[in-house]
Parts: sequence; C-alpha cells; structure tokens
Amino acid sequence: MHDHGQPHGPLAGFTVGVTAARRADELGALLRRRGAAVLHAPALRIVPLADDAELLAATKELIDDAPDVVVATTAIGFRGWVEAADGWGFGEDLLARLRGVELLARGPKVKGAIRAAGLTEEWSPASESMAEVLDRLLDEGVSGRRIALQLHGEPLPGFVESLRAAGADVVLVPVYRWMEPEDIAPLDRLLDATIARGLDAVTFTSAPAAASLLSRAESRGLLGRLLESFDHDVLAACVGPVTAVPLQAAGVTTVQPERFRLGPLVQLLGAELPARARTLPLAGHRVEIRGHAVLVDDDLRPVPPAGMALLRALSLRPGWVVSRADLLRVLPGTGKDEHAVETAMARLRTALGAPKLIQTVVKRGYRLSLDPSADTKYAGA
Repeated sequence: MHDHGQPHGPLAGFTVGVTAARRADELGALLRRRGAAVLHAPALRIVPLADDAELLAATKELIDDAPDVVVATTAIGFRGWVEAADGWGFGEDLLARLRGVELLARGPKVKGAIRAAGLTEEWSPASESMAEVLDRLLDEGVSGRRIALQLHGEPLPGFVESLRAAGADVVLVPVYRWMEPEDIAPLDRLLDATIARGLDAVTFTSAPAAASLLSRAESRGLLGRLLESFDHDVLAACVGPVTAVPLQAAGVTTVQPERFRLGPLVQLLGAELPARARTLPLAGHRVEIRGHAVLVDDDLRPVPPAGMALLRALSLRPGWVVSRADLLRVLPGTGKDEHAVETAMARLRTALGAPKLIQTVVKRGYRLSLDPSADTKYAGA
C-alpha cells in the first residue's frame, strides 16, 4: 500500500459503487472518509411486513399445524415477525406455538430477541453460522420433520435444498422480501457507469443485491458487457461468501474480507484498489493512475474523463509513441476529429500540473516520458 499518511486517504481518486439498501449511509461514510467518491444505487427494496400476505399465510399455517423446529436467523426479522403477528391479532397464538417447539437461534442477537419475547432457545451455534445450524439438523435427522425457517431476505444458498433432500418439510417464513427498487434509474446509472469503467469497484452486502444487478443487466441486454467489465477493470467486492454466490455463479471473480463486516470490506478496498493502479516513473516523478484522478508524487490531481482515457491508452505502452488516430479511438463521445485529441491532451497536461510527463512526437503522436532507468522494466508492457 502507498498510504504514507497522505492527506487524501487510500481511496482518493477512486469511485466506488454501493448497491446496499440497508446501512448504505454507513458504508458510504466509511468509503468517503478514506477519500473515495461514492455512487449509491440501492439494488433492491425491502417490502414492509404489514403489507406482506405471504408472512400472514405462513404464520397462520404454523399456528394451525405445529412445526417440530423453528430456526430464527436474524434479530430484526424475529422481532418483526412477532410484532406483525401481534398487529394481525395472532401474537399470543404464535408465542404459544413457539413455546412448544425446538427453537434454534443463529447467534447472540437473535437469542436476545427470542428471550425478549419471553421464549427460550434450545441451542445456538458458537460460530453464528447457518452451516453449523444445518449440520446440527442433519445430524439429528430431519426426515418427516416439519422445519420452519425465518428468512433473512432471501433463502440461504443450499440451506433449504439440503433439508428438503434429507426428507424435511420446510416452511419458509418470509419476514421481509427483497424486490426491485421502485425507482430503477439510480441502478441503471450504476450499471452504465460500471460498463463505461466509470467505477473502480462495486460493493455488495447481500446476495439479493448482487442478483438484482445481474438480472437488471440481463433485462437491458447488457449482461455480457457487465461481466466483461468485472472481468477486466471493475472490482466486485462482497462482504462475505454468501453475498458472492450469485456473482460467482455468473463467473465473476470477487474479493471479500476475512471478517464479514463493513469496516473490513472498506479496508480491503483501501488495499486492493491502490495495488491495482498503474504506477510509472515519468520525467522524474512518481505517477499513479487511479480511477478519476492521478497521484503525481502523492499530489492528487483530478483528471476529466477524456484525459483519463488518453492517459490510460498511453500507459498501456509506456515510453512508446501512440498515434493521434489510436488516441482518437479511445476518446469518449462521437463526431470527433484529431483536433479533439489535441484539446483533450492540453487539458490533461494542465490537470496533471507537470507538462513534461507527456511528450509530443512531431507528426507521429504522443508518448509518456518514461525515465530511462525504467526502460527495461516497461519495454514489453
């Protein structure tokens, strides 16, 4: 990492997309504090409980026909379920039913919610892992048993399938559901920015958000281009392995922190993005090419999109001459001529604040002023 306590932060010059619906403000603040520009586009919305006919139906079904086991996965979800049942006039019936069954809690927060409702859990895994809950159920044997699963958004990958394959009757309790956002425009902007390489990374904090972005891309006929941008230029950063499942199923390589929390996710980006940036010794300066800005000897210089397009093209073959015609091809927009290259180049040099970084080679084009000592290292780049 090149973070020498410089005033601009490890993510300065990079743009990060945030797809979260919940805790998006918190994630955005963490990213901005480290210098990133943030593009927020909730990839989904949560349907409120009171409107949810599915939850009402599942609650009635469990009151009428008792399950053997109830798995509570989230505190917010369990509390919401009990509150919704209360609102429908079934609160007491539901609690009476839950007193007579094997109640499993995924972790300490859920345990707290269960006890606050006057109930006691039979068991909770030390790891807070649904995989451990699944192992316990399968070890006990689930054939012919009725198991109710309070869902956290969407079903956990493989969990329901494993139980049903082992002969269980699984009843899903969908406490809230993910749906496409009501206003799809921000998500489309994020999708377009990813494809145009206007983002350096996109963060995902839930599997439904990842699935939602992929399905939106597919419905717009842009899935191939989205996958290509993740393949080459845009980092897909997930809070954990469950979140990564839809992306990995589509062939996207993802990164995730060792601890599945927002703080470590942002720290991971602070290490990964600068490490992926191109750093070159040019005209006696150290130049690091970031997403929408360039570090010239640790001085952060914002560069307009046209200038970044030229700089990237030059940096693919540092020290080599790149013709105006080749540079014209990478300039964004249409209806351009070679004069547009000269205009964008003049602006780029002004933005960099060090005009000697890029040399004009008369009648041929432009090249980066690669320091002579670096020639051997970059000659084949």
